[in-house]
Amino acid sequence: MMSEIAMSVLDVAENSVRANATWVRIEVLVDESADSLIVSIEDNGCGMSEEQVKKVSDPFFTTRTTRKVGLGVPFFKEACECTGGDFTIESKEGVGTKFTARFVLSHIDRIPLGDINGSIHQLVTFREEIHWIYRYKFNDKEFTMDTAEFREVLGDISFKTKDVSDYIMEYLNENKFSVDGGRDI
Repeated sequence: MMSEIAMSVLDVAENSVRANATWVRIEVLVDESADSLIVSIEDNGCGMSEEQVKKVSDPFFTTRTTRKVGLGVPFFKEACECTGGDFTIESKEGVGTKFTARFVLSHIDRIPLGDINGSIHQLVTFREEIHWIYRYKFNDKEFTMDTAEFREVLGDISFKTKDVSDYIMEYLNENKFSVDGGRDI
């Protein structure tokens, strides 16, 4: 099992890229009063058939030709279900897919959120052709990062450029801190 939720987010978002998505929306919603941590990843990729949706949680099912197992989704599902949470997949061929994992926040077996900013930063800078929308909410505070806004200002300047990459990481860190006060989730 992956040791951080952020690593599962990275893995599932990379699946969206492989599914030819042009946009991906990632949400991390922490609600202490509801004792929940909800993570969703939605895309406009190629989507899956009903049969594929049924099989995607099987570690021995993958659409990749480079390996015979696909552990990311099964591990993500297991991680949230072992906290008493639930995992859903909504998908339609030709439209896209949405994964939603709801963790019981206070459960002793919940793996930590981990370096979510690092995962988002990696996705944004190394997959800059994708329109990324990231929303982070902690109780009643939140922020949203939309790469379309960065692209509007930067034009054709690469997100991989050191100054731009550093700015994106700083932006994520400062905004997350302003929302959750630096809490380890």
